[in-house]
Amino acid sequence: MQFPQPVFDANTSGGKDLGKLPEWDLSDLYPATDSPELARDMAWLEKECADFAASYEGKLATLDADGLLEAVQRYEQIDVIAGRIMSFAGLRYYQCTTDSDRAKFMSDCQDKMTTATTPLVFYGLEFNRLDDDHLADLLGANTDLARYKPVFDRMRAMKPHQLSDELEKFLHDQSTVGAAAWNRLFDETMAALEFNVDGEVLSLEATLNLLTEQDRATREAATHALTAVFRENIKIFARVHNTLAKEKEIEDRWRKMPTPQTGRHLANHVEAEVVEALRNAVVAAYPRLSHRYYALKAKWLGLDRMQVWDRNAPLPMESTKIVNWDEATATVMDAYAGFDPKMAEIAKPFFSEGWIDAAVKPGKAPGAFAHPTVTPVHPYVMLNYLGKPRDVMTLAHELGHGVHQVLAAEQGELLSSTPLTLAETASVFGEMLTFQKLLDGAKTKEERKILLAGKVEDMINTVVRQIAFYDFECKLHAARAEGELTPDDINALWMSVQAESLGPVFDFADGYETFWAYIPHFVHSPFYVYAYAFGDGLVNALYAVYAEGDPDFREKYFDMLRAGGSKHHKELLAPFGLDASDPKFWDKGLSMIEGFIDELEALED
Repeated sequence: MQFPQPVFDANTSGGKDLGKLPEWDLSDLYPATDSPELARDMAWLEKECADFAASYEGKLATLDADGLLEAVQRYEQIDVIAGRIMSFAGLRYYQCTTDSDRAKFMSDCQDKMTTATTPLVFYGLEFNRLDDDHLADLLGANTDLARYKPVFDRMRAMKPHQLSDELEKFLHDQSTVGAAAWNRLFDETMAALEFNVDGEVLSLEATLNLLTEQDRATREAATHALTAVFRENIKIFARVHNTLAKEKEIEDRWRKMPTPQTGRHLANHVEAEVVEALRNAVVAAYPRLSHRYYALKAKWLGLDRMQVWDRNAPLPMESTKIVNWDEATATVMDAYAGFDPKMAEIAKPFFSEGWIDAAVKPGKAPGAFAHPTVTPVHPYVMLNYLGKPRDVMTLAHELGHGVHQVLAAEQGELLSSTPLTLAETASVFGEMLTFQKLLDGAKTKEERKILLAGKVEDMINTVVRQIAFYDFECKLHAARAEGELTPDDINALWMSVQAESLGPVFDFADGYETFWAYIPHFVHSPFYVYAYAFGDGLVNALYAVYAEGDPDFREKYFDMLRAGGSKHHKELLAPFGLDASDPKFWDKGLSMIEGFIDELEALED
């Protein structure tokens, strides 16, 4: 059973320049950790899992269509309650990962959940043993059951890779002391790190934020502070990566997965050749995109050579003005409403009902996420809002996820979950709407240049950087299969993708080789990162269709979001005349980034 991925949280009020920042109200999940509602649901879950096994284990093949539908719907309700409990525990924990009470509560919930759901392990295994023709007959006999076919297809894609019932139960039982435990060690270690920048002690998020400061000396000092702390802890992070990669290799070998990436492709319901076409298109475009852009940026910064702390530097003419929360909210909501008032209406409760947690605080996990929780409740968005223009784009991005999750919830728990490759669609589209709104309002050539440069940098970070990350992961898992990796081994793999992706204008300061250590996706979700590039390329192609004036675009777009995980990417994109399995599809998306760089070069004249 898959529990919703926990999201990371923040704090209630910002600095004096940011205004009052919103915080989560988790009472829509449960009022408190000792609430009767939570105790009731936990007791129900334990009983229902046992009853479910008693009703169906060894009997799935004997059920008629109505009987199988009842089994699926009972399983779906178990999924809802289990997801609700773990969402509550996870969200509380990520609000302050250094709080031992929160950590204990989440760990205890996870243990109880694992024990309670062990009787369900038979379900997927037995379902996959159903004869294909028999299942087809059942689906043909009941339209309500046939609705779940996409869920069944994804389950049965794992059929060649499933183990014996006994082994599957063993893996289920030991999961809390396997990857989940190493994930938690990583999160707690990262949240507790402190970085001394010119005498000021900062969290990871606040230190990374300094890399976007106007002052070059500040950016350099932040880089050295990051390097010093990563080096001190590099053995821990190397141990986490070695263990998780080896655990994955063992399980993949037992499951007869042909490559380390296969499990992710199956989960994403995307073909390996589509991902390979995306990867190859982006790598081939490095010289036309990142290499060309960073050469331009070096000129703007007055530098012959760029250092790693210059990569995300603002342009010299860029304003250092902080964007307060109210202004950020208005900017994003206006952009959403400009596309369609319905989109702004869906987004509104995020701001008014305690669905966003925005500020930075000690112990809080870094990053920004949108967590769907469960379909009867609503998503929660987490930000680390510091008032930079990029933070406004992050709000637009995460809010896009939230809107998508609200719409997809109409499908019900089992069909709402969107594969990662399509999960980035609404978020990147929301960013693009916000960017175009700001670009249309640019009053001067300089303002337009700053906006274009910011967007190109975001796209390079989303496409080029993430594909470089994907290549790093591919190399890491291949190398780990040959034996234990030292920190220096992992550092070398990291550096092998950096110069290729960023280009010849960069020098790499001593210590940058450790910067793989803080990226959570490598730990939590191996090979997740290509989904960002997939989403960006897909949205660029989608936005081109929108810009061309398709009169039915909005209706088709909302239908796509509502579909959740009920349709394959081919079926979802067909109404727009797009096909992600066509290698030329990715070139369309990349040409939009290239066009922005062309315009930036033209603005130099």
